[in-house]
Parts: sequence; C-alpha cells; structure tokens
Amino acid sequence: MRTTWRRWLAIWALALVFGLPLAACSAKKSTAKAVPAGSTVLALGDSLTYGTGASPDTAYPVVLAQLTGWNVINAGVAGDTSAQALERLPALLQEHQPQLVIVSIGGNDFLRKWPEGDTRANIAAICQQAQASGAQVLLVAVPRLSLAAALGQMTDHTLYADIAKELKLPLQREGWSEVLADESLRSDAVHANAKGYAQFARSVQGTAFAVGLLQK
Repeated sequence: MRTTWRRWLAIWALALVFGLPLAACSAKKSTAKAVPAGSTVLALGDSLTYGTGASPDTAYPVVLAQLTGWNVINAGVAGDTSAQALERLPALLQEHQPQLVIVSIGGNDFLRKWPEGDTRANIAAICQQAQASGAQVLLVAVPRLSLAAALGQMTDHTLYADIAKELKLPLQREGWSEVLADESLRSDAVHANAKGYAQFARSVQGTAFAVGLLQK
C-alpha cells in the first residue's frame, strides 16, 4: 500500500510540474499510440472548433498544430449538432484518412434542449465510426447547461465520461469548462477568444502527452 501511495504522489507531482491535466493522468492504462508529427488529425466539432470569436489563425486546431507538429484539419462548423457532425463524418474520414479524430460536439444539442439520449447515441456513433476507420479518438467533454453555468461556474456534462468509459477512450476533461468559465478567455457567453483557444489547445496537448498520443 505504501508503494502505491508513493506512486500516486509522484503522478500528482509530475502533473503539477508539467501542467498536465490531473484527470488525464488517471488514464495510465490507456492503450493510445503516439501520433507522429506530420500525421493528419481531424478536429471535429462546432463553433468552438471552428474558432468563432477569434480570427481563423487563432482557432484551437491551428494552435494545436503548431504545438504538436500534427496536420490538424479544422472540421468545425458553427451551429453543428451531434447529428449533423455524425452525418458529415463519413466523407471527412474518407477524404482525410486521419490517424486521430478529436471529437468536441454536443454544445448545440444542449442549447436546443435535445434529448440527452439522442446526443449520447450520436456522439458514441461518431467515436465508433472514427475507430472503425482505423483512427484513434480523443473525446472532448463539453460543459452542461445549468444555473451555475450561467453564473460562470462550468462543469463537464457527465455523458462524456460515460461514453469514454464505455468505449475505453481518452477524455479531455474540463478544457472548455475552464475556458468558458473565465470572462477574460471568452469573446461572448459561449465562445472563446484567441487567448481562450490557445489555452484550450495547450490543454489538449497536455492530455495527449498524458495518455500517450504525444511523446516528448
């Protein structure tokens, strides 16, 4: 027991030193394979992926490409729901043949008050289709709508953790929640600014290191 406790203390210490997301560090059993520099990575999402609220060259996929050396394709469409992203996915997979798909979708479903079961099924189907194509998947948690969220206290919707657990996927936790809870990182109530997108890209980079999608 003492050895196990010391091991966890070491993990926490490394996370604090390198700024890695502590939640991602818990995925030490991840079977993720490193995605080499130059590999095609598909960033699937809505306006937060597209970069609404900032210039195109500061959208998070652009910043993530600079941080990782990946060829990150920005497949974000403003206003997209999980159903629309699922519909777009087959053509994107065929065109780009990515090694990794970063899935960040669902916010518009929550805003439109779609049935949670439908959103959950669509996001799971997106992840499964991406995996069936031979790509790895990094699922990104999106904040839930709540009174606390309206007051700037964001938390991830629990369906993302459920899907990640069910499909054994690495999960990017609290990335958007932390950005959208900070007024200085937002361009409006639901979109980041350039500084916020940069912070989110660094958060994704940290998770990618923690789960093995990136190697130093």
